[in-house]
Amino acid sequence: MKRFLTNCLKKVAALALILSPLAMQGQQYKINNFRPYDQNGINIFESPKDSVSSFDGLKVRIGAGFTQQFQSLKHKNSTGSPALYPRLTSGFNLAQANLNIDVQLADGIALNLVTYLSSRHHNEAWVKGGYIQFDKVPFKGKVWDEIMKVTTLKVGHMQINYGDQHFRRSDGGQTLYNPFIENYIMDAFATEIGGEVIVRKYGLTGVVSVTNGLINGGVQSPLKPGSTTETYKRKASLIAKLAYDKQLAEKVRVRVAGSIYHNNSSGRSTLYAGDRTGSNYFLVMEGATANAKDNFTSGRVSPNLTNEITAFQFNALVKAYGFELFGTFEQAKGRTIAEKQVNTAKRDVNQYAVDAIYRIGVKENLFLGVRYNQVKGELINTTTKQTVDRVAVGAGWFLTKNILLKGEYVNQNYKGYPTTNILSGGNFKGVVIQAVVGF
Repeated sequence: MKRFLTNCLKKVAALALILSPLAMQGQQYKINNFRPYDQNGINIFESPKDSVSSFDGLKVRIGAGFTQQFQSLKHKNSTGSPALYPRLTSGFNLAQANLNIDVQLADGIALNLVTYLSSRHHNEAWVKGGYIQFDKVPFKGKVWDEIMKVTTLKVGHMQINYGDQHFRRSDGGQTLYNPFIENYIMDAFATEIGGEVIVRKYGLTGVVSVTNGLINGGVQSPLKPGSTTETYKRKASLIAKLAYDKQLAEKVRVRVAGSIYHNNSSGRSTLYAGDRTGSNYFLVMEGATANAKDNFTSGRVSPNLTNEITAFQFNALVKAYGFELFGTFEQAKGRTIAEKQVNTAKRDVNQYAVDAIYRIGVKENLFLGVRYNQVKGELINTTTKQTVDRVAVGAGWFLTKNILLKGEYVNQNYKGYPTTNILSGGNFKGVVIQAVVGF
């Protein structure tokens, strides 16, 4: 045991020696076209574009996101429904942590790598993904220079750019961008392998992406019908977005965006189940034998459109002085492999959400907010419809640009589920508080 502890200490010390100069470089040098992980990153969507930046050698920036949470929630469901987790009480949840590494590799070329050091679903370190971003290309010529003035290329295993909401969501320890505690009920988020092209001009932003359609890779040939794995007739996902973003006055901004995600044969699409960290509401509406690690989607609902899926998301942001209104309408249609094999009709699900935020002060260090979120549609089959709605009232205080204290009161209801379903007549409500660091 003594030798084991000694070896661990040596490894930690060696890692500290390696990261110390890199962290110092991160403080001294700026990564080009970089979305800050602190308060400055709020309401930044696609990464900034600056094609005139200079390069004077490889630079590395080390950053992180830390979140510690206190939860006091209660839940219930209909009499006769499966029993809920009986030991839900007030207390502190597992602290979550992200490690962010950003590298300026060359002039206009940067790398991003995010690792979940600790999260609800994966308590061990787990790589989220990494990509290379090109705001310039290493080719000489006026044509290339003119193209790259308005174009950004991203290649790697990365968070897909579907919708605007994913830029405001909580992601493991990185919860600073989200003015509330949890993400949408139907949480559109996935990491897939592919490439993305972003073109910006005259206030318009166009995005086109092609990915492998899976949360991970795969080199297996497709299996015969009946397979429920990633080897079933894999096809690429196609993603597109068009946004208009305009600063109408010094303190008045408007952004509208529309996105589409399409895959007509994925072995396991995870557009609404791709989060490997987990919900920020622990163990609510879970079964009697649940645990926080394995039952990690508490409070969320996935329509389970895992084989065929076409989803649209429309977003609008209006920010005037301290007032901020962000709205979302989303429609998803598709089915599972099993439903496809018996020619079951595709299911439809809609989601609505609106955030109303008031940010107070010149530096907007204080904020108050309310969110309404509803999911309605054929979540289980094509013969019944379910509704899940949530009201969250929250507030936050930025002690510094890197340190945030926020909390909310939440009330969520489930309607239309059969009595054999644990969510039948379901409700949870209560208070959650988070202490957040992002840099």
